[in-house]
Amino acid sequence: MLDIGAERFEELVGEALDGLPAELGRQMRNVAVVVEDDSLPLENGGILLGLYQGVPLTERNANYSGYLPDRITIYRRPICSISADEAEVVRQVRITVVHEVAHHFGIDDARLTELGW
Repeated sequence: MLDIGAERFEELVGEALDGLPAELGRQMRNVAVVVEDDSLPLENGGILLGLYQGVPLTERNANYSGYLPDRITIYRRPICSISADEAEVVRQVRITVVHEVAHHFGIDDARLTELGW
């Protein structure tokens, strides 16, 4: 398995976030992006590369206050396990970051599939 070190992997996640359109970055509210080494196994045997936990922006209303920050987790080892080289890690990190940020904006998996993500 390819193993990108934790520090380098965090840099790649930061670069993926920096690569988002500036107008999206300005609209992201109350969300933390973290990197963890491993994800929990999925019931269907799949590999979880990232996870969004929180209240999407589209579901927030005037009563939204006092919530802990939303959390986007990007999983280092699962992404490395499906990547042949660092270029593939970079590509997969970008895809995963975009996917999880989209959930923060209220875009579900079905719509992401329609959009090619």
